[in-house]
Amino acid sequence: MLHRLTRDGTAILAAVVAPLAVAAVLVPFRGSFSNTNAALVLVVVVVGVAAIGNRLAGALAALSAAVWFDFFLTMPYERFTITRSADVTTAVLLLAVGLAVSQLAARARRLQVIAITDAGYLSQIRHTAELAQSATGPDAVVDLVRDQLTRLLQLSGCRFEYGSLLGHPPRLEQDGTVVSGRTRWDVDRLGLPDQEVELRTLAGGHFYGRFMMRPTPGAAPSLQARLVAVTIANQVGAALNTPRPARDGG
Repeated sequence: MLHRLTRDGTAILAAVVAPLAVAAVLVPFRGSFSNTNAALVLVVVVVGVAAIGNRLAGALAALSAAVWFDFFLTMPYERFTITRSADVTTAVLLLAVGLAVSQLAARARRLQVIAITDAGYLSQIRHTAELAQSATGPDAVVDLVRDQLTRLLQLSGCRFEYGSLLGHPPRLEQDGTVVSGRTRWDVDRLGLPDQEVELRTLAGGHFYGRFMMRPTPGAAPSLQARLVAVTIANQVGAALNTPRPARDGG
């Protein structure tokens, strides 16, 4: 989380500064360098910022590029005024193309992160399902899922209660939402509640127990992570619902 904040903050700073710096570097060449080529150079800067940052950084970079293109590279110079219709068109296109390309670059970055994350999630789900279907007792599945939930949801503690439904703690539902009382809790904005959250284990429509999860303050796991948590927690129900082969007493 801190790494992401630092990266996005750096990208926003670059969105403001980089187009200004590049436009200033092009000033000595503006007499021999066409404005169209200058605009293309600034589009490359916008793409670079969007690739390391987010959509906000990309949009700021596109706006900054258009502003400094106007100020430094169109006549009259060093004024926020454009007199030639061709330069107006180039500036508008620079802004439009910069915004569009920044969205694509930010989306590509997001899809790459999701693809990498999905591979890790699928590995956890497969591992848990295989263990639940093996001859190993359900306690081993409980231990594995408890460790997985702790990492997946950034928990400070997690325990399992067999068949218990005492109290009315906040609950992580099967659709990945969190409910506190009768109100849906906004995890993305508020993080997980600052008290134990229950996650029930179900199999075949039957309740088998629940994980009582103690969130780390400030933790805000994504909806995708919460859905994976529900999936692997239900493997405990599958393990408890699976008949175990009888041991040979002979």
